Amino acid sequence: MRVAISVMLVFIACRGAQPAAGQGAEDRLHVPDGFKISVFAQNLQGVRYLALGPDHAIYASQPASGLIVKLTDRNNDGLADTTVTVQRGLHGPFGIAFRGDTMYVAEERDVIRFDPGRTDPVTVISNIPSGGHSTRTILFGPDGKLYLSVGSSCNLCDERDSLRAAVSQFNVDGSGGRMFARGLRNSVGMAFNPTTGELWANNNDRDNLGDDVPPEHVNILKSGRNYGWPQCYLPGKPNPEYSSADCSQVEPPAITIQAHSAPLGLAFYTGTQFPRDYRGDAFMTLHGSWNRSVPTGAKVVRVQVDSSGHRATGVDDFITGWQRPDGSRWGRPVGLLVLPDGSLLVSDDTGGKIWRVTHGG
Repeated sequence: MRVAISVMLVFIACRGAQPAAGQGAEDRLHVPDGFKISVFAQNLQGVRYLALGPDHAIYASQPASGLIVKLTDRNNDGLADTTVTVQRGLHGPFGIAFRGDTMYVAEERDVIRFDPGRTDPVTVISNIPSGGHSTRTILFGPDGKLYLSVGSSCNLCDERDSLRAAVSQFNVDGSGGRMFARGLRNSVGMAFNPTTGELWANNNDRDNLGDDVPPEHVNILKSGRNYGWPQCYLPGKPNPEYSSADCSQVEPPAITIQAHSAPLGLAFYTGTQFPRDYRGDAFMTLHGSWNRSVPTGAKVVRVQVDSSGHRATGVDDFITGWQRPDGSRWGRPVGLLVLPDGSLLVSDDTGGKIWRVTHGG
């Protein structure tokens, strides 16, 4: 059962920024010179997706707990003052999007909405296939349409459901659904480029071809295009199981990154607090590998974008330190959110924290 509650939990920790550290003596996060990182909120088990509400409050999903929580920083000191559970009893909630005052939530099987003043949800999209990759990301586009990303049911297979391994487009009420882009094994991070209006999405490619093949992708999604999976992992590069596949028409990625990095969050930097050359670039979380012989990921990277907004030109580390030298991790980043003041929030589902990055001061 989905039940709304309004119990407020007040943080009683000492005020002031909490250090960017874990439990181990050497557990420290590192950011470029001039930046600072500190804890914005903690004790949020399995926190993942982040969204900004119409009241400038932060909304976060906790899929394993079935919760959506609302966090506020009323005195603007860089720490959440309160955490309110606004919805509980949901089924694997991940993506959150707002249209006006109406909150939309993507559960594993359904996209639902909560109208202002109502506690009972309205089902917008139903019967999303379950199993396999379980995150569901939703966004509203500049065209007013609702976009839904659903990952594959497997590492490599021919899907029967057209929602799988694809990004689909719907009207706001859930009608008029159509496949927007396909061949996307698991595109968790999606963001509209504010410069061009194009939909960018990262993609987790297949496993079991070694440590370095195939690379993960950042794609610029175009209506009706095929991005390869399961037959191909790049233009002209068929998977061994589909050795005779024609991969010549596969859409090329905007840029590739280290295989098995597990990209999740994606957000364009729209603020003015960070240095000017960050404006128009994107940030991306790499959750980290699970089966690479030398672990990789568990960091936030900056995706550099050219002045036209149409081309990614490089990827640089931005936040590192969650992964220890021995490959173990004390945190794993997931969601990203640029706040109105230009600071950047990063959720950490392993540490149960939300981190805040600022510049200057």
